[in-house]
Amino acid sequence: MSYLNPGLPIPVPAADGLDKPYWDAIANDRLVLQVCEDCGTYQWGPEWICHACNSSNLRFEEIEPKGRIYSYERVWHPVHPALKDQGPYIIVLVEFPEQSNARMVGNLIGDPHQEVVIGTPVSAVFEHNNESDPAFTLVHWKVD
Repeated sequence: MSYLNPGLPIPVPAADGLDKPYWDAIANDRLVLQVCEDCGTYQWGPEWICHACNSSNLRFEEIEPKGRIYSYERVWHPVHPALKDQGPYIIVLVEFPEQSNARMVGNLIGDPHQEVVIGTPVSAVFEHNNESDPAFTLVHWKVD
């Protein structure tokens, strides 16, 4: 099931190239976060400096594509005209306890009326859209 309705902008790497390693990784079913070489703090989204120590010595590191639900929102009202018939859906904020509790947002797949429990373990699901121009991949989450 595709979660990107026709009419929504196709997600692409930023023009400055900062997040390209992320897009390249998810295209190959791998999840990466930035980690600071100086203080060891993980972060998401990609930035030119560390959120913890302001170092510019950052790299991307592959992590296990698993986390836990930190927060969520069940969306009932469309935020874009292309989503007018797609609702409700659930957006989760996934926390990675082994990576400095860094957090990432994504859709929770499955029944949009399902009960969502904070702390529930989730795994990444990679949705490849290879027929698009340009091709892209989205990261969603499913309950373990």
